[in-house]
Amino acid sequence: MTIKDLVGTYSIEGTNQDSSNTIAYKGKLTLQLDENSRIVAQWIINNDQVQNGTGFFKNNILVINFNYHGEDDLCYKGVAVYNCINKDLLDGFWSEKHGNPLYLGAERCYRLQSKEILN
Repeated sequence: MTIKDLVGTYSIEGTNQDSSNTIAYKGKLTLQLDENSRIVAQWIINNDQVQNGTGFFKNNILVINFNYHGEDDLCYKGVAVYNCINKDLLDGFWSEKHGNPLYLGAERCYRLQSKEILN
């Protein structure tokens, strides 16, 4: 698999960085490449929160440093790591700088075909 194979839009579902281990959010992840063939990512979580990131890909592992502004207008930062099972399925985990250090969030990403519509 190459980095170009990852470009596209994915439906996501994930758990937060806490002990609940239940699906806490759904959304969309869009992956593009910049002029240096680095990943540019944008998540839209629960139809209202936008998160942006940049990253790199090697040995079927995708790493993205991300940030977003919370409802309190503070900037939150973290890192997401995905095992790229194939070009249509990414299985990952993430952590935010100020999240609970005892837990990791988890996220699964499923490629959307051009005619699929997110609920």
